[in-house]
Amino acid sequence: MANYQELHTWTVTPAEAVALQKELRSQIKITPLTKPPELIAGCDISFNKYETTVYAGIVVLRLSTLEVVEEAGVVSETEFPYVPGLLSFREIPSLLMAWQKLRSEPDVVMFDGHGIAHPRRIGIASHAGLFLNRPTFGCGKSVLVGKYEEPAPERGSWSPMTHYRELIGAALRTKNKVNPVYISPGHLIDLETAIDLTLRCDGGYRLPEPTRRAHLLVNALRRGERNVE
Repeated sequence: MANYQELHTWTVTPAEAVALQKELRSQIKITPLTKPPELIAGCDISFNKYETTVYAGIVVLRLSTLEVVEEAGVVSETEFPYVPGLLSFREIPSLLMAWQKLRSEPDVVMFDGHGIAHPRRIGIASHAGLFLNRPTFGCGKSVLVGKYEEPAPERGSWSPMTHYRELIGAALRTKNKVNPVYISPGHLIDLETAIDLTLRCDGGYRLPEPTRRAHLLVNALRRGERNVE
């Protein structure tokens, strides 16, 4: 079973959640990896905006081959309201339940979301990284905050994303002439490594394989096509 550290309760109000984000963000460390990763996990969540059911999925892949090592899914209920900028309080508790189902220990974790590319520099990848105490980063399909110049059309091209003149991530082209994805370090990783890992997880789609496969898993859970063991 994969373990994590419980840093705070999730039974909070939105105002308390903002205060927690401001308190926790000083603990986030943006730094190169200490060892080459072998297993990479992709995490995703699915829910209807104003409903309480949350579908969480984690898929673990072997980085060298992109073969699936294992998957874990959870269907749960949340009491936290839908508030932009505070989605981690809806999503992380379910992902932690899925995390505890894993038999393997992923070396790095990719989230369908953001790391420090967040108004308070603590998106889901950063916040969850503190709980998991391992390298995490975000691969978002859309921009939450930040500005960037359009990268060149070739796969592998990227341009910096900035917010109030601070580098918070990159717009990365994962496929020729396809809209970029938005990479931001979460915790215990740097931007360059996050970009490199995203490109290494190429399955021929816009989304890298870890989060693409996690996305397929949570949608299958949502449609009732997959059972939660």
